[in-house]
Amino acid sequence: MGRIRELADALWSGTESTEGLQPVSLMLGLEEMQPGLAFVSSFGNLIALRSSEGLALIDTGGFFLAGQNHATVREWSDAALSTAIYTHGHVDHAFGVPPFEAEGRGRVEVIAHEAVSDRFDRYQLTAGYNRVINGRQFGVAAWPSEYRYPDRTYRDRLDLRLGSEQLELHHARGETDDHTWVWLPERKVLCTGDLFIWASPNCGNPQKVQRFPREWAAALRQMAALGAGLLLPGHGPPIEGKDRVEQALSETAELLEFLVDATLQRMNAGQRLSAIVAEVKAPAHLLARPYLRPVYDEPEFIVRNLWRLYGGWWDGNPADLKPAPAAAVAREIAALVGGAHALVARAEALADAGELALAAHLIELAFSAAPGDPEARRVRSRIYAARSEAEASLMAKNIFRAAADER
Repeated sequence: MGRIRELADALWSGTESTEGLQPVSLMLGLEEMQPGLAFVSSFGNLIALRSSEGLALIDTGGFFLAGQNHATVREWSDAALSTAIYTHGHVDHAFGVPPFEAEGRGRVEVIAHEAVSDRFDRYQLTAGYNRVINGRQFGVAAWPSEYRYPDRTYRDRLDLRLGSEQLELHHARGETDDHTWVWLPERKVLCTGDLFIWASPNCGNPQKVQRFPREWAAALRQMAALGAGLLLPGHGPPIEGKDRVEQALSETAELLEFLVDATLQRMNAGQRLSAIVAEVKAPAHLLARPYLRPVYDEPEFIVRNLWRLYGGWWDGNPADLKPAPAAAVAREIAALVGGAHALVARAEALADAGELALAAHLIELAFSAAPGDPEARRVRSRIYAARSEAEASLMAKNIFRAAADER
């Protein structure tokens, strides 16, 4: 058993935890899972399939690791890359083709859902914003300027034959609107892309475009019914064994279905967003699963995403429909309490008492009312550093860390 399989078993059994081994950034190299089928653990996993028609990749990795991933695959096989399948157009999955084409062995046929091209068009329109997000979320303010668009697209399903290998490509809206999951029926191998990532689903990301929890859950149910013996995810290690695969997929679906139902019930009753966020809590027994811990995204963000999907951007508070400028509101509140220094002092007292969320509201008011005040800046940095340390999800941690580091 190689170290990828060993880690997978350790995570499942609980001797290792995703709190310490962030599944989004695991990079453990290549391991052959079946004859002619290799799994590359990277920042965005790759699956390599060797056939009589050459090499095929299901996902190709990120733009910043393209050279390293190419070298890793080449240590396993020197066959020409004939086909590359994008499970979706995110930059950690669909940017590894150029090093293979640079070998001069012919053009690779890139296959993806038809919406991937629209994604790449949007990425070029929002390159600056995405650099800002990457800097805040991962500490790397970089974004690709070149995109390898698909050569062949499909809408709902595409069946492929690559030599002796049969592949079924299925579209599903989930983390993205352009997602593909791949089923190898003769091998009983399921390639989920980011529909499964060894973490609470990335379905509420506060800095990204719309996600689709209900359709995501339906796709998970469909995959769970296939009887797969091996699951190869978009992030994190593989899962082996029919029972384990079915459990992981079914319980991920159950988590999403609970959040969808609980949120829509309250929306249909006319509750405001703030009340819904306060009331809807994911079942603790599901979050305790080693593959559903909120170490990247988290259920609270999924609730907010559901509100955006079904209810729009207004949160139900009439004052927020056409609000006054935040700085003006902050100055009025500061004047009422005797100045920004009073807000700073109360924010620090709340932080000392462990009330970090309330402290953050008050320090933001103080900082907006008196942005040049060095004490407000110092306490703000301290509060957000403490909030970062207290969070479990990578998204919350890094957004708060970025706020603490603002100068």
